[in-house]
Amino acid sequence: VQLQASGGGLVQAGGSLRLSCAASGRHIRTYGLGWFRQAPGKEREFVAVINWNGFSTMLADSVNDRFTISRDNAKNTVYLQVNSLKLEDTAIYYCAKGWGTRSIGFDSWGQGTQVTVSS
Repeated sequence: VQLQASGGGLVQAGGSLRLSCAASGRHIRTYGLGWFRQAPGKEREFVAVINWNGFSTMLADSVNDRFTISRDNAKNTVYLQVNSLKLEDTAIYYCAKGWGTRSIGFDSWGQGTQVTVSS
């Protein structure tokens, strides 16, 4: 499985971005896909995950009123819509294949896309 994240960038606080993760590989449509992020000097943390058919999602408490995860299985792509961005959302955002809220539940990772929020 290969995962390619994109859509990051520099945005002012309060702004929005849509991150995308294109997935390729066998049976990718049967797997959960998630997003994690890692800020400088901090550990990687869970952001959101969606199951194979999009009917079940989980989001971190810190983002659940601002971020939305979705997927388009016809395009083998998972999206993370990030709204009302805060300075503390600055991080590298990684997509991954798996399920749960911990890194151990994910076995394939993309290269990450940088999100920088400015004041």
